[in-house]
Amino acid sequence: MSMHKKLADIQQNLKAPKGQFNKFGGYNYRSCEDILSSVKPLLGDLVLTVNDTIKMVGDRFYIEATASITDGETTVSATGYAREAEAKKGMDASQITGTASSYARKYALNGLLAIDDTKDADTRKPDDNTEQVKSLRAVIDGLDADKRKDVEGWIAKKYGDIEQMPSDVIERLRERVA
Repeated sequence: MSMHKKLADIQQNLKAPKGQFNKFGGYNYRSCEDILSSVKPLLGDLVLTVNDTIKMVGDRFYIEATASITDGETTVSATGYAREAEAKKGMDASQITGTASSYARKYALNGLLAIDDTKDADTRKPDDNTEQVKSLRAVIDGLDADKRKDVEGWIAKKYGDIEQMPSDVIERLRERVA
């Protein structure tokens, strides 16, 4: 059987559920480790590797992760990227690099294994949530400066702005920070 046929079989049979839950954001997700655990039983005689390199782009560091699968003769690869945060509260530099590495590896694996994240709650089309947005803004405005900065930073990173958040996430976040 050809390498591409073996990879297609893996892609069709892979079940990598979102077994993790982000309590702060109120959504399910899958980690790099979840994907690796799910794919290992399907590999047979194929070898899967994931490697990182650090690249400087402008004045920022990016992690370039490459996921490759080979049968010893033919290799198929996919690449994912993640930018290191300048700073992340409660993390030292090595932890920041580690989170960027994990993120980049996950998206390299997504590309290689045809894992589609377009149906994620955090990437779907926003709801008509005007009243919920107003309510959440009021709660956020009442927070102390540090907590407000954390919440607003998370919203900006995850959704761009509050209007892009799904209604169910707005409700969970409002309840959590109220």
